[in-house]
Amino acid sequence: MEQKVAVVTAAGQGIGKACALELHARGFNIVLLSRSGAAEALARELGGVGMSGSVSEAQDLEKLFNLAVTSYGRVDCWVNSTGHSPNTGVPTRSSAYDPEIDLNLLSLTDSDWLAAMEMIFLNVVRSTRLIAPLMAEQGGGSIVNITSFAQQEPSYAYPTGSCMRMALAGYMKLFADSFGAKNVRMNSVLPGFIENFEYDDAMLSQVPIGRPGTLSEIAKTVAFLLSEDAGFITGQSV
Repeated sequence: MEQKVAVVTAAGQGIGKACALELHARGFNIVLLSRSGAAEALARELGGVGMSGSVSEAQDLEKLFNLAVTSYGRVDCWVNSTGHSPNTGVPTRSSAYDPEIDLNLLSLTDSDWLAAMEMIFLNVVRSTRLIAPLMAEQGGGSIVNITSFAQQEPSYAYPTGSCMRMALAGYMKLFADSFGAKNVRMNSVLPGFIENFEYDDAMLSQVPIGRPGTLSEIAKTVAFLLSEDAGFITGQSV
């Protein structure tokens, strides 16, 4: 069987990097993207290919798609991983998280909302426009979106992101209905309290299991949804 190809965005650190490592361990050829050069460096270590760019830029997503096709001739799996949208009271690259953050929802500007739309919603729309026809032509493929618990439980800590992730859930459902018969699937993973953030006891008291989830646990869930074992699963938020 021809070796499969997986593309992972925001793969320089955190969940994206964990997904890249897990998929490589399972035998995928990997194609990685991140804003910094971290994804390129990781790809070289793992024998794959990578590039620097932003999921918010349509031309970078197109370059990433072309890199995968020119390097391996196919795309079997695509992981849409992003961070939190900026300008919402939560620093873009910080591990700080404050569920009691005092944010005036009406203070958010059009630019704040549009930045979140570009990062969280339109990046998936744009990449899917590129990869879905190819996957259908190949006979199938799988897409997983790394979103957030805030998709179902909107949080004042992530107001613009919460709303855009809810929009993404609607898009995923429509895509699942449209491409299911072509064996092209799309699902979402909604991480909550994960170990790459810092939590106090009060926050962890909200978690039934009583501890943060691990990056490995998220990556293995993503890998399952991408696999043939999940071949009857589409349009679902885990």
